[in-house]
Amino acid sequence: MPDFSRSTSPARAWIITGPTSGIGRRTAIELAEHGSVVLVGRDPGKLAEVEAEINARPEGHAVSVVCDFSDIPSVRRAAARVVALGLPIAGLLNNAGIMPARADRAAQGWDLAFTTNHLGPFALTEALIPHLPDGANVVFVCSGVEDPQRKPAVAAGFRGGRYISAQASVRGQWRPGGSSKTGFDAYATSKQCNLATVLAFARETPRLRFNAVEPGFNPGTGLGRDASAVVRLLARYVAAPLAPLIKYWSTPKRAARMITGVLTDGSDRTGVYYDENGKPMVGSAQVRDPAFADRVVAETRALLATIPLDEAPTNR
Repeated sequence: MPDFSRSTSPARAWIITGPTSGIGRRTAIELAEHGSVVLVGRDPGKLAEVEAEINARPEGHAVSVVCDFSDIPSVRRAAARVVALGLPIAGLLNNAGIMPARADRAAQGWDLAFTTNHLGPFALTEALIPHLPDGANVVFVCSGVEDPQRKPAVAAGFRGGRYISAQASVRGQWRPGGSSKTGFDAYATSKQCNLATVLAFARETPRLRFNAVEPGFNPGTGLGRDASAVVRLLARYVAAPLAPLIKYWSTPKRAARMITGVLTDGSDRTGVYYDENGKPMVGSAQVRDPAFADRVVAETRALLATIPLDEAPTNR
C-alpha cells in the first residue's frame, strides 16, 4: 500500500468501482492524473495490476479495496475500509456493473444484475455520503437502455426499465412486456434505478453533487462477458474499430475522458445526465417523475435496512 502521508501526495482522492477492465480501467488511469485513486473491485489480482500500473508513475498514488457488489455486507465493509484510509475524497464513481443475457442469481439468491448494479452501488454511496466533504462529486454510470423509447436500445432487444418494486426486483420479477432475454430486463431496470437514485439524491443532499453518465455503446468491453466467444471476438475486432464513426457508440478511451471530466468538474451542476459526448440528455419519462425516483430510493433503503452488516441476505 502506498504511503499517502508523503508530502508529494496529491491533495485529492477519487474512488472508482469496477476499475480492472474496459471503461473502468481507462478511467482509473485518467483519474490518477488528478489525485490519489481508490480502486474498489472484486478481483484482488486484477486490482493489484491496476494499482501497480498507477503507482509505477512518478506521481501515481493508488490503493485497492476488495469488494463484491453482489454481497451487501461486503459493500459496507469496503466502505468502512475506504473511510479508514483517511484520504481527502473529492469524488466517487460508481462504475462497476454486469450485463447478463440470462437471469442469474447472487450467492444469496437475489437477482445478480439488480444486486450488483443497483443495490451494491446504492449501499456504498449511502455509507460514504456522511464522510464526503461539501461539493464532492458522486457519479453513476447509467445506460440509455432504461428508456423504452430509445430506438437503438429497442433494436438491440431491450424494452426499457421494468421496475415493479425493490422486493420484486431482487426476486427477478419485472413488469410484463419486457425483453425476450430476461437478463436484459434486469440490466435495464438496474440502470433505471441508478438514474432514479442520482435524481433523488441530487434533491435530497444539495451539499453534494450527484450526476449520471451514459458512456455510449462500447463494443469489446467486459460488460457482456457472458456472450459467446465468437460474439466477443466480433465485438472487439470488428465493431470496436467502427465505434468512433457511429452515433451513440464510443470507445473506453473516449468514455474515460468524458467520465473523468464529469467527475472532476468544479461547477455546481447536479442532477445532470450526460451522454457519450458529455452533453446533457434526458432519461425515460418514468425516471424523470420525481415520485417514481423517490419511491425507488425509499424501497431500496427499506430493503437494505433488512440486511445486518455481517449477515448475508436471504431470498425473499
